[in-house]
Amino acid sequence: MDTNVFRTFVSVVDEGSFAAAAQRLGISRSLCSKHVADLEADLGVRLLSRSTRKVTPTAVGLTFHRDLGEVLARLDAATEAVRATTATQSGTLKIGSPIFYTLKVLQPYLLDFMEQYRDIRIQVVLDDGASDIIGEGFDAVIRIGTLSDSTLHARRLHSARILLVASPDYLARSGTPQTPSDLLRHDCLHYTNLPGNLTWPLRRGSRTIRQPIRASFSSNNTELLHSMALNGRGVALLPEFLIGDNIADGRLVALMTDYALPDLPVNLVYPSGKLLTGAMRGFLEFMSALRLT
Repeated sequence: MDTNVFRTFVSVVDEGSFAAAAQRLGISRSLCSKHVADLEADLGVRLLSRSTRKVTPTAVGLTFHRDLGEVLARLDAATEAVRATTATQSGTLKIGSPIFYTLKVLQPYLLDFMEQYRDIRIQVVLDDGASDIIGEGFDAVIRIGTLSDSTLHARRLHSARILLVASPDYLARSGTPQTPSDLLRHDCLHYTNLPGNLTWPLRRGSRTIRQPIRASFSSNNTELLHSMALNGRGVALLPEFLIGDNIADGRLVALMTDYALPDLPVNLVYPSGKLLTGAMRGFLEFMSALRLT
């Protein structure tokens, strides 16, 4: 039953009349009387004794008024607690993020966020897979790549440059690929979350091709592919934020630089743009103000 009916009954008992209760609730006297009558009919018991001068609760009505008042008070407290989380930047956040992106890019910003928003508790789940935002209870996830779920809201953070790389040891043993078709003769370290069936996107000018590759090793974990490349196990597509230092110190070599790889968008994805907690609003504001590279 509608809680307004319960509140009407409580107000009638508190005020001692339908007219005063109706005025308190901002409804008509006839609606006030109807609410109580409907409640009595639903319960099958008389809750109020009515006279021309006064309305008093019956014995059952008095007990019901006491118990109902406690229930409504708890309901109001619970409601206000939830509203407080949307009005203030406090509470708990559950965020999903790719492992190496978090460690190489996001981590220092998370420290800044914790310093700036001391009343927000944050749980970061490191996962290179496509997390189920709704099913796993995430407030938001960071996704690298083209989004496929149009029912979710997304906020673009930046773009990630992707490079084709291999170690000097591997290139000394196997030679250096010069054209996309050369990849068919090389050991390729394939990221299984990449769209396409064992093909890599390569672009020259305005033309983009999806080059078939021979995958000697595949994984959905960027860190593992990175380690394999450093250890000379093959050619890999890896984000610059992960391998920039390795290229600078010579442990990896950028290949076919005249063939650019399409940059991958990095998005903060969340279920709803309307019903957000205060903690989530604070996180969105913080992330939107960043200049990530």
